[in-house]
Amino acid sequence: MIKNSLPKTDLTLEAFRYDLPEERIAQTPVYPRDSSRLMVVDRSREAYTVDHRTFRDILDYLRPEDVLVINDTRVIPARIIGRRIRKMTPDGEVPSEGTGAVELLLLKQLENDVWEALAGPGKRAKTGDTLAFGEDDMLLGHVEAVGEGGCRRVRLEARGDFKTVYEALHTLGTMPLPPYITEQLQDQERYQTVYAREEGSSAAPTAGLHFTPELLDRIREKGCAIVPVLLHVGLGTFRPVKENRLEDHEMHAEYIHVTEEAAAEINRRRQNGGRVIAVGTTSCRVLESASDENGILHPVAADTGIFIYPGYRFKMVDALITNFHLPESTLLMLVSALAGRERILAAYETAVREEYRFFSFGDAMFIC
Repeated sequence: MIKNSLPKTDLTLEAFRYDLPEERIAQTPVYPRDSSRLMVVDRSREAYTVDHRTFRDILDYLRPEDVLVINDTRVIPARIIGRRIRKMTPDGEVPSEGTGAVELLLLKQLENDVWEALAGPGKRAKTGDTLAFGEDDMLLGHVEAVGEGGCRRVRLEARGDFKTVYEALHTLGTMPLPPYITEQLQDQERYQTVYAREEGSSAAPTAGLHFTPELLDRIREKGCAIVPVLLHVGLGTFRPVKENRLEDHEMHAEYIHVTEEAAAEINRRRQNGGRVIAVGTTSCRVLESASDENGILHPVAADTGIFIYPGYRFKMVDALITNFHLPESTLLMLVSALAGRERILAAYETAVREEYRFFSFGDAMFIC
């Protein structure tokens, strides 16, 4: 697994706290996608100032030689609710009593139909238990092990009319919206980017939700390249930091992929003076995981556990399009590493005062 050597820092978890009124948490996406607000944070300015724009105005800040790096992962209906039908006891496996529900959130496909998952309540998903989902139990989950942090290793089994596990998930599963979104999403595609391609994420790379096909076409017409990389979003992206010392936080592994073609185009653009602009923290983590100390991006297909916080030296990313992130999150730490913690917290204070929308369905920031 790819990791970075953790930089030394005196910063602790409390350094990334800020106050956010609940009404600033966006519950629904805006329409059209590119009508969200955009805060531009220009790091070249000595004094702290920001520009307030609309997201489609991002075009004004791009140069023909730049390259936008997007994450083309696709969110799967990773949340499934069922019941335990068999459980393990000291005397062996017996039918389960009661009808209490059990929920699985699929985090990562490990091999074939074996998944890493979170379960709730955990007492109904112990090693050896069998869970059933859907009418006539047409999807089974066999809990093979309970690992670190309560993650389950679950072997899924599609039955009856379902030929594959993915087919069963698309029928029985629901979109795994974050817990701070309490309103029901009417159109499931609004939690997908318009360029989402390869299924495997349990959460959306939300910075990409602001792009429309028309805006992408205009960006290409300007001369900018748009290059996809892949990070399947899992627990590493949204797992909360519980340790006060940042160095003690362990990032959960997530799968990344950079093709030879993508690496060649990004390297060519950068060597010709273009900026590498990551669309989202996931794209940023891919680029930094796959780049060497000389600023060269390499093809890769591996897991990454890279943790970026203030003190980290960026090797590839020159600018970042991102959303407004949760307090004390690794995502807030990453943007603070790029723009400076004081500048970012000042920008967040401005965003609250100016009534920006926060988190997954919220507004955007361009750090350049």
